[in-house]
Amino acid sequence: MENRSNVTVFILLGLSQNKDIEILCFVLFLLCYIAIWMGNLLIMISITCSLLIDQPMYFFLNYLSLADLCYTSTVMPKLMIDLLKKRKTISYNNCMTQLFILHFLGGIEIFILTGMAYDRYVAICRPLHYAVIMSKQKCNTIIIACCTGGFIHSAGLCLLTIFLPFCGPNEIDHYFCDVYPLLKLACTDTYRIGVLVTVNSGLIALVIFVILMVSYFLIFYTIRAYPAESRTKALSTCSSHLTVVVLFFVPVFFIYIRPATTFPEDKVFALFYTIIAPLFNPLIYTLRNMEMKNALRKVWCQKPFLIGRQIN
Repeated sequence: MENRSNVTVFILLGLSQNKDIEILCFVLFLLCYIAIWMGNLLIMISITCSLLIDQPMYFFLNYLSLADLCYTSTVMPKLMIDLLKKRKTISYNNCMTQLFILHFLGGIEIFILTGMAYDRYVAICRPLHYAVIMSKQKCNTIIIACCTGGFIHSAGLCLLTIFLPFCGPNEIDHYFCDVYPLLKLACTDTYRIGVLVTVNSGLIALVIFVILMVSYFLIFYTIRAYPAESRTKALSTCSSHLTVVVLFFVPVFFIYIRPATTFPEDKVFALFYTIIAPLFNPLIYTLRNMEMKNALRKVWCQKPFLIGRQIN
């Protein structure tokens, strides 16, 4: 990966310059990382080893948990190691690789959340056609489309960044490599590139968020006529997904929907979609979802090799 610059290594300033705070953050993030792995693996195993894998909503949730694990693992191991080091560095090649993987997986998550909203819309607003519209083949196609969309989004950002010349300062005021901090270090005019980055990230995220909100408006409008029990079940499922959407999108808006500038608060907001969202997603989807709770009981509280499936 050739770059037209004198900079081969970037220095990450991290979350804090105070060593006591860094040690505290290390312990806290280590516990969070363990909890993220346990929670998301629990969901993935429970869905895969039960009949829920045949339902589109849980099929998408399984892939969302996988994307959460991969996404947070792109940031947290490096972050925790750096918290114990005095000098936090990352090579140019590793920086660009991290940038690509982060936005690739982040794009996949956003598109999977859109697919999950579409599934709920079809299930509630067009229930008679649900089995035909959300077939297994259609679900697989949606996942492939999510991966393709994430790749196009990430490749576009990397192509805008990889050819930038870095010939002066090499200190990134962040704990991972991201587009806006890199644009700030480039020794060239980055205004047009910044506009393209805003369109690629912020504007697309805003459009998808508006689509999600419209779909949920239609869902909530439709369930008004439902019986109380059915309405409660639908609200429980949709509110869980809506909570995850807000938790993920709000910090993304703060960072990417503005012009190409950076603020110290960016690092705090980035914690929401790199650590907090992957940590709370398993709780949000299990605590308010009876089907998920039942699947957990079948998988982990009954005979281990039957795992909720009927064996003839």
